Amino acid sequence: MSGFRFGPPAARRRRAALTPMIDVVFLLLVFFMLAARFGAEGALPAAAAGAGAEWRGPPRLVEIAPGELRLNGAEVAEAALSAALRPLMTREGDPVILRGAEGASLQRVIDVADALREAGFGALVLAE
Repeated sequence: MSGFRFGPPAARRRRAALTPMIDVVFLLLVFFMLAARFGAEGALPAAAAGAGAEWRGPPRLVEIAPGELRLNGAEVAEAALSAALRPLMTREGDPVILRGAEGASLQRVIDVADALREAGFGALVLAE
C-alpha cells in the first residue's frame, strides 16, 4: 500500500483560468475597433481623392435632408444640383461627397446618387 496516502492531497499543478484572459482580449479588441473607426473620419478627403493624393479644388459636399439639398451649405433645388456642381469640378473624375442629414432616408440618398451618376458624376463618396 505504498501508493495510498492519508491526509491532504499532494500539491497539484493548477491550470490557469482562461476565462479572464479571454475577457481581456475581447475588451482590447472592442477598444481597438472603436479607436480605428473614430480615426478614419479625419482621412475622408484624402481617401476620396485617391490613395496618397491630396484634396484639390473647391469643396463639393452635398448634404441630403428629407426636404432639401445643400451644396456646400447653400440650398439648391434637386433639378439644379448637377448644374451647380459643374463649375466646382476641376477635372474629370473629381469626387463629390454625399452626406445624409438626420432624418433623410436611405432611398433619398440613393435617388440623389443615381441622379448625379446619370448627369456624369461618377466619383461619389458617401460620408456619415
